Order: sequence, then structure tokens, then C-alpha cells
Amino acid sequence: MTRPIGYFVHHQGRGHAERCAAVVNALPENQPVTVFCAKPDIFPDFTRQVEVITLPSLFEATGAEDINDTTSAPDTVHCAPLGWPGIRQAMAQIVTWFANANPVLMISDVSAEVAQLARLCSVPHVKVLQHGQRGDVGHQAAYDGAVGLLCPGAQALAQPDWPERHLVKTHFAGGLGVDVKRPDPAQRAALRARMGIAADQRLVVVMSGGGGTGFASAPFGIAARAMPETTFITIGQMARDWHATEPANLHHHGWVESAPDYLAAADLIVASTGNTTCHQILAAEKPWLAVPEWRYFDEQIEKANALARAGGAHHLPHFPSSADAWRAAIKTAFDTHDPALQRSLVNENAASETADWLCRLVNQLLPKTSNETGDLNDVVHPIRA
Repeated sequence: MTRPIGYFVHHQGRGHAERCAAVVNALPENQPVTVFCAKPDIFPDFTRQVEVITLPSLFEATGAEDINDTTSAPDTVHCAPLGWPGIRQAMAQIVTWFANANPVLMISDVSAEVAQLARLCSVPHVKVLQHGQRGDVGHQAAYDGAVGLLCPGAQALAQPDWPERHLVKTHFAGGLGVDVKRPDPAQRAALRARMGIAADQRLVVVMSGGGGTGFASAPFGIAARAMPETTFITIGQMARDWHATEPANLHHHGWVESAPDYLAAADLIVASTGNTTCHQILAAEKPWLAVPEWRYFDEQIEKANALARAGGAHHLPHFPSSADAWRAAIKTAFDTHDPALQRSLVNENAASETADWLCRLVNQLLPKTSNETGDLNDVVHPIRA
């Protein structure tokens, strides 16, 4: 019987779940998979049989906490408060599964604690590698202890401080979990007409993701007033500022089901640098003003820096605060745009190639005398993609 793969999925935002579904759906049908997550409803549809185990949240208090925790966290962990029954229950569920299922591999997307737990329980793990300032011993222990690292981004976006010992076991998968097919130019006019945008009207789409609190609206009131000939449409979560005076060419559409349609219709996009957002914009091949939001470990800041180094976006550390600054920023985004380079940073085959990499990795992990060897792939390949 083929030994299962476990997959832990963090439930902030949807990018982790979208990556998981893409990878799991691409794995062979005969490979059992068990997914652990605190919010199973965030997943897109699985197209194959998958066991999903609901965990208590590892970071949201329930009121049942039973220790007055005044300690500082040790450098080896990031989220390990004392006296949280939910954390104990979640870790117990995972460890019990380790003991009963005898998994061949555990994937962590993302938790340094879950990754280290797998290693402590003698279970090989793959750690998802994200951007950010992650040189602390907690992250480094999770990376060092992994049998492979999975980066949901192109190799051209690797940070210069990522050590060679990690790069040699990293599989890069730009666009993993995101529909990165090239938009059909023939549909652009129809999309704009549906939105009430004339063919010759400049359209700037502001895309605010769901992983945080969203953008404040005031900066875009300034932008719209600075360029009255341009239509500005915001989609996603937008915090309205009481002091903002918004002109008629600024429209808030809120959450939409068809964000890629807005990107395809746009002349320029303003957005933060969350993983799904990044790859949707790169796939649209549009001029992009990238402004990172606050995230733990400066994840979006480092992603924005990587995009700027690669030439995939025009990066600013914060939104322009005056009309002149907005005009200059948008001009630079247009002037430096390179659609071919943006296309090179996404891979339409990211999911299938990741599944192949995992299969090869599993074959290397299984004992050569095991009857299971060859269940996924008859040829043993090196771990590096």
C-alpha cells in the first residue's frame, strides 16, 4: 500500500490553499493525501479523493487559554504561546496521524513549528519557502531539516540572501495555484464594454487582497484627482477614509468573482505583493505599481524588492501622497514595463511539474528494497528540480 503524504495549510488568505489544491490535484490518483487546515472552506475544489482533517487554529485565541503567559518566545519558534489547548489538540492530531498513517512525506505551507514537529517525529518534510527576512533560527531550522523546499515563485525572484545549501534542494514554481494562462486580447474590448469603459479610456485597476486589512482609500482619491482623464476602479477590500474626498472617476467595486477580467481590461494595475496577486498580474502582462503591505517577516517587502530587481514591477515603499508623485509613479510604471519578462516569471505547468518533483522525491525517500518503490515514478531522479 502506498504511504500517504500529509499537507498542512495555513489559513490566512487563500494562496496557501490554492497552492495545495493545485499540487494535490496534479498528484497521481494512487497517492493518498491527507490535508490539515483550520478552515477547510478556503480550498478550491479537489478533483480527486483527499482526506481533509480540520484542526484548531494555531494562532487564534478561543477564550479557553489556561496559562497567564508573560514569556517571550524563544528564537527557535514563532508561534508557541503557553496554555493554549487548541494548539495542544492540533499538534496531537498531527502526531497521532504520523504514528498511525506512517506517512512518506509531510508538506508545510506554512508553519516552521509544524515542519520541525515532522522532523522531531522522524517524518520527512517539504517546507514551502516564502519571501521575507527569515534568517532567524526558527525558519533556518525548518529549512535545514527539510528534504526539499518548494518556492511558489520563479527562480529569478530568489532573494540574494538565500543560501546555496537551501537553493540546491529548492523547486521553483512560479504561478503555482494561480491561473496564469495568457489573457485573450480579443476579449479585452468586451470586458471593458461590460465595465462601461470606452476603448480609448485609460483604466487603472487597484487590486486590494484579502490577507490583511486592505488599502486605505485616501491615496486613490488623490490619484484620481491628479488624473481626471483616467478611470480608477478598486477591487477587493478597501478601507474608506472619512477625510477622503473622492472624485467621480474613482469607483469602488469591492469583492468581485472575476479579478482576472479586471486585470485583463486594465491599462495599469496598482496592487500589493501577495503571492496570488503577484502571479495574476504577471500573467496579465500589465504595467504594475507594486506597493507592499505589512506582513510578518517583511514578506511583501522582500517580494516587492525581488520583483523590482527582476524588472517585473515598479516598486514603491508606500503609496504616493501628492498629485505630482502619483503622476510620476504611474509614468515610470508605464515606461519600464516589460511584458515578456513578466510572462517569464510564471509557468502554466507549475502544478504538474511540482507534482513530478514530489514523486521523484518520494521515490528517493522510500527504501530501495520496498515494494512501494516505483509506485509514483519508476525512475529515481535527483532531488533538485
